[in-house]
Amino acid sequence: MIENTPKYGRLYVISAPSGAGKTSLTHAIIEQLHARGRALHFSVSYTTRQPRGAEQNGVDYHFVSQDTFRAMIAADEFLEHAWVFDRYYGTGRQATETQLAQGRDVVLDIDWQGAQQVRAATEHVTSIFIMPPSRTELERRLRDRAMDDEAAITRRLAEAEEEIAHAHDYDHIVVNDNFEDATRELLAIFER
Repeated sequence: MIENTPKYGRLYVISAPSGAGKTSLTHAIIEQLHARGRALHFSVSYTTRQPRGAEQNGVDYHFVSQDTFRAMIAADEFLEHAWVFDRYYGTGRQATETQLAQGRDVVLDIDWQGAQQVRAATEHVTSIFIMPPSRTELERRLRDRAMDDEAAITRRLAEAEEEIAHAHDYDHIVVNDNFEDATRELLAIFER
């Protein structure tokens, strides 16, 4: 079990529907906190999906096969894991626990299923849900990023409904209507 005591770092979970801006906001917060002299470490998740664009193995994700991922599940190597959009995603237990034990603050960029698992594994986690301003805006963002075909966009929008239904489980909800405002609101949560 992960502990968050004074000698341990703090653990944060950020979740959102695909296209809400979760990853961009997380990276912006990491940069701003670093500029203020506070390190926040981004946990690099494992996935069985293929890299997109310029994504790099070990930087954006650890890209592994389904067989490797399943073996890691069997060996209890994940703090959390989930099957999302026909792919596995998970957070490595050892790397996260090591960083926290070294007093480092860690942020997990994970879905609601993973967030539930993390909240069950530790008493002290700060959870944040990034909410899109509207379904219409979420759809526009998904289309504008031009990463998915029509069927995938339709599926992501349907899955967004389930993600949003779990928003009330989180400690904080931040509406990403304006990126700068959402970044400031997130920064205030991380600086508490």
